[in-house]
Amino acid sequence: MSSFATTQLDIEKIRKQFPVLHQDVNGKQLIYFDNAATSQTPDVVINALSDYYSLDNANIHRGIHALAERSTAAYEESRKKVASFINADEPEEVIFTKGTTESINLVATAYGRKFLEAGDEVLISGMEHHSNIVPWQILCEQTGAKLKVTPVEDNGDLNMEAFRGLLSERTRIVSIVFISNTLGTINPIKEIATAAHNAGAKILVDAAQAAPHTKIDVRDLNCDFLAFSAHKMYGPTGTGVLYGKRALLEKMDPYQGGGEMIKEVSFEKTTYGEIPHKFEAGTPNIGDVIAFGTAIEFVEGIGHDMLKQHEDDLLAHANSTLRDIDGFTPIGTSNQKASVISFNIDGIHPFDLGMLLDARGIAVRTGHHCTQPLMDRFKIEGTARASFAVYNTISEIDDFVTALKDIVSKYRK
Repeated sequence: MSSFATTQLDIEKIRKQFPVLHQDVNGKQLIYFDNAATSQTPDVVINALSDYYSLDNANIHRGIHALAERSTAAYEESRKKVASFINADEPEEVIFTKGTTESINLVATAYGRKFLEAGDEVLISGMEHHSNIVPWQILCEQTGAKLKVTPVEDNGDLNMEAFRGLLSERTRIVSIVFISNTLGTINPIKEIATAAHNAGAKILVDAAQAAPHTKIDVRDLNCDFLAFSAHKMYGPTGTGVLYGKRALLEKMDPYQGGGEMIKEVSFEKTTYGEIPHKFEAGTPNIGDVIAFGTAIEFVEGIGHDMLKQHEDDLLAHANSTLRDIDGFTPIGTSNQKASVISFNIDGIHPFDLGMLLDARGIAVRTGHHCTQPLMDRFKIEGTARASFAVYNTISEIDDFVTALKDIVSKYRK
């Protein structure tokens, strides 16, 4: 058994709320360690989505009949829940999107194209997900701005000295991941935001991995924009959030045109609606947004402190036991780290490792994790990645380690 203490959470009670976990895969009880890609969904969230389509399915903000009014109220209640979850000043600073990717693209398009010009600079980091690289590359190509990249240390930390050195009077946007999906590194966002603002820049925070693992307070962080997704925090796919300070959102042009985002339309001129509706053109993903609100309630019902402590216990146990595996090499060993372990095993390609684990009912992610430049920095093709959530257990990690040891012993014969 582990020498690490575990939290007082009733993990078995939590696990019973996730129907997908209770199945065999390839004749083995499923162990799901791909949570950094997509976490699983509890019954209360599934039921919320089902109830919407069973009872209230109607378009929002337009109809006056009972179903439309109930749908509108539930949708806007989710906006209030998100605002409270991240401690925004007001619900109107919360824009619903398809996910983190669309949220970042919205800022790059609606803010970047309007306010950046040739010679300006966008500063990101070497550990960014492609979703926080490609939109800025496109923006720089369109405006003549320059993309600058903060290097990553050997242990997976951001090189803060280099970051400060890269800031200049031409830096307009800093866009940085809160928690790396590949390394698990937790970046010092509050410090980064202060430095960015001192240089006259705005800061966007990619909180896709942070939202399920740590308490987010946008006022304390003093970030200008923040993006995250529902499906990484026990909610449905296809739904996410862009938070933005009101003063900035009001200055930005609409991201898309169509219904709902307008005030008045004529063939001569169109005037736009107020935030948040200015950025939510067309019929939104109503049912999933409502279910997202339920997912937030689920997370808050557990409590961030309890959730984080449990995941820290899992990470500590995994780190202590995986090091005994012959040829095990972790990628990302920061002291400030979330419950993500990327690794390679000498002589075994990560794709092979992933398939061999899947044959034992263990789901991990393999490949470059949408961080190809980071793989290049470490001179590797990719990694295997195990990532933990509140429903994972110490015994699952023990089974995972046992499976890896068996794979290594058989693979090398």
